[in-house]
Amino acid sequence: MTDSALRTARERARAEITAEILDAARGYLATDGAPALSLRAIARDLGMASSALYRYFKSRDELLTRLIIDAYDALGEAAEAREAAIEPNDLAGRFAATCSAVRDWALAHPNEYALIYGSPVPGYVAPADTVRPASRVTTLLLRIIVEAAAAGRIPDTDIRDAEAQPVAGALAPIRSYLPREVPAPLVQRALMVWTNLFGVISFELFGQLHNVVGEDPADRNAFFAECVRHWITLTAIGRSPSSV
Repeated sequence: MTDSALRTARERARAEITAEILDAARGYLATDGAPALSLRAIARDLGMASSALYRYFKSRDELLTRLIIDAYDALGEAAEAREAAIEPNDLAGRFAATCSAVRDWALAHPNEYALIYGSPVPGYVAPADTVRPASRVTTLLLRIIVEAAAAGRIPDTDIRDAEAQPVAGALAPIRSYLPREVPAPLVQRALMVWTNLFGVISFELFGQLHNVVGEDPADRNAFFAECVRHWITLTAIGRSPSSV
């Protein structure tokens, strides 16, 4: 076997074992929750020596980070794929598709959703490389809002003198990951929708809508659709240029 073939075989074997570790870790998320995640327990379940597993992930926090990034990326990919399937000029349709994709992914992956949008894991501090994956949905929503502004659907008075507004400084952290030319009020709109979107989904997943909204899936779907309709009104992306 050539050196190149040997490296390829090793890389393939490493990728397969890494995938097994991640699958086992996701199983622990479902049964025990993120705070109880244990490299030693995963190694035992996989029939590995704990020292061998540490060659793949140096610590519980490194494994958590990988799980978090994978979850954010999976959510982002689902939203981006759904949004891309809508006709580009249908801004309201793209927006609604994005919101629905986020909810559908959350309902299909409740444990991964809880990992990224549930209670913080005690003692864990997410590193900076989780920020960009975490921003994928927000960036997608913002892109639609920016396109609405460029198309004249958002009144100029809403975005004029943006940098002079107090909110500009408050949004400095998120704006460091976004194009500088995007006015602060548009970023504000995207963040308002983002917090509303994940707030509604979290309430649904974590049982806060019990005895508030009907348990029937049709009732939950209708409630969510009405939320999306109001978010479209809030962002003004559903307006035609002539109505501004």
